[in-house]
This record gives sequence, structure tokens and C-alpha cells, in this order.
Amino acid sequence: MGLFSSEKSYLGIDIGSSSIKMVELKKEGKKTSLVNYAFSEEKKIGKKKNFDSKYISGLIDKIYKEGGFKSSNAIATLPTSAVFSSVINLSDVDKNNLDSAVEREAKKVIPTSLEDMTLDWQIIKEDKKGENIKIFLTGSPKKMIEKYINIFKNLPLNLLSLETEIFSLIRSLALKEDSVVMVVEMGMFNTDISVIKKKIPVLNRSVDSGGYAITESISENLNISLERAEQFKYDLGVSSNDSEGEDEAIPEAIIKTLKPVVDEIKYVVNLFENNNEKEIESVILTGGSSFLPNLTKYIADNLNKNVMLGDPWYNISHLKELEPTLNEVGPRLAVAIGSAMREIK
Repeated sequence: MGLFSSEKSYLGIDIGSSSIKMVELKKEGKKTSLVNYAFSEEKKIGKKKNFDSKYISGLIDKIYKEGGFKSSNAIATLPTSAVFSSVINLSDVDKNNLDSAVEREAKKVIPTSLEDMTLDWQIIKEDKKGENIKIFLTGSPKKMIEKYINIFKNLPLNLLSLETEIFSLIRSLALKEDSVVMVVEMGMFNTDISVIKKKIPVLNRSVDSGGYAITESISENLNISLERAEQFKYDLGVSSNDSEGEDEAIPEAIIKTLKPVVDEIKYVVNLFENNNEKEIESVILTGGSSFLPNLTKYIADNLNKNVMLGDPWYNISHLKELEPTLNEVGPRLAVAIGSAMREIK
């Protein structure tokens, strides 16, 4: 059953590589309130599903019905790693011909045929005369969008919009207008790294390593099942200061597996800061694998920066007694929370 009344509520649906997350939110006065949430749990760790529209439709339908969701208005998200984005600059352009000017510039920066892409753009800055315009451009593969639309064709849901995951995260993590931060979304199979400047993702990178790689490493080191290794992962975390004997191999295996992710984070920090006048103020971790004990401290020590776990419930009203559970599931629901917030004014 839902937690609150569902009048004028919206669904945020995050279709991940290993699970589906669903959150229902509504506007109550000046507050945005939690109505309901649920997510799928795979029976076996690491069984990454191919993008089968019919299978995903069935899974969403099951979560929706068994979870007691009421709203039929849905916003779904596209994976950040699959969507191209760039900031482009236009000079001496007639604003009446912006579409064609953007398309010309898009051909220069998008490494594939525009015939295969759906373009979207927005003006983020322009001078007083309108002669110099800065535009944020996104390009999404048409085949991917078609797959997402097909998912919802056989569902009793009204798909209001599709948006890139990073914009949902910018919304749910309540990033400030004038801030420069890095958002690191750690999923089961990959990690997306984004630098956000004035709420615009100006730099994006992705690493093919996530929570499953850590689980697999523990499983191999201790010769135990993946399911048991998954539990070990959250029991032990990154630090090995208090461990002795055989257990020291477990945190060491985690650290070794995290190295490609940490190295990529360092690379993105240096790339941005060497080409911009501003420093990255903080690093925000989110995603289902970001809840690993001591991970924020480990990354902070490696970067010499402020690193924190994102709180997607910051602007969401909810029952006080639910806080322990919500804090635990928050990182994995951050994208779904942000997408549900999109239509709430």
C-alpha cells in the first residue's frame, strides 16, 4: 500500500542494468511528499539482463501492482553514459535560426550521424545583445528512445517524458545554482562521473566497474558464493585497519577493484580544474554501490577533497519513523526521486 494519498502524484522510474527503481511523489502545499517507493531485487547477483523491452515491461508492471502505486503519470530516465552532452558556443547567430545553427555545431561535436540521434538543447547563457550564446546540447540515440517508448506501450502508465539520469540527480541532490561539484553515481556494473557547474553537467565520463566487480573480487578471493560475498562487502567496507589475518585480503581486494574508479575520478578532477578557473568544491556519491562503509573517507583521502554521500530525501517530506530505512535505500533511489520531482511545481 502507498504511504500517503496519491492525488496529483507522479512516478519516477529508473531502469537500471540490474534492477528497476520506482518512486511516487506528490505536492502538498509548499512541500514535496513521499507517497510510495519500491524496487526490484534480482535473485542472483550479477545477472545483468539484456535490454528486453517485454521483460522490463513485465517487471515494471509487477512492481507497480504489488507495490500499490496509484499514479499513472510517469517520468523515466535514460542512462547518462548512453547520452551525448556538450556545451557549445554560437556567435553572430540570428536567434530565429537557432535550430539550424545548433544542428551545424552538433555535427562537429557528436561522433555519429545526426540521423541516428534525437537532439535537445537549451540556452544557458547569452550576452545582452544576444550575439554570443552558450548552449547545452544533448543527443540521444533514436533506437534507445524507441526501446524505452516500447516498454511503456503495454503498461497502464502515461509516459510524460524521458530525461537523462544526471538531470534527475541534480534535482534530487539539491545542487546549488552557483556550485561546482562532482557527482559520482556508482551502479552495479558501471560508474558515471559528472562535473556539474551551475546545475549543468559540463563533463561526463563512465567506467565499466561498479558494485558487482567488488562482489566478484571478494567471491574469488575467499572462494565463496556471490550472494555471500555481497553481504561481506557491506559488512567490511573499504578500511582494513581493524582486520587481522585472512580478513585483510578482503578489504585489499575491494581497494584493488576500486582503483580504476578512483583513478578516473582523479583524471576528471584534473581535467576540469586544469581547463577552468574554478575548483571542484565537493564530490557527492550516489547509486546503490555508494553505500559501501568507509567509501567516502577512502575517496576523500585519495582526492584531498570533501566527499559526501548524497541525500536525495533532503527536500522530500516523509514519516520520521521511516528515516533509518529511507537513509539506507536513498542512494539507489536518487535517480527515481529526481525524475518524479520533474513534474512537481
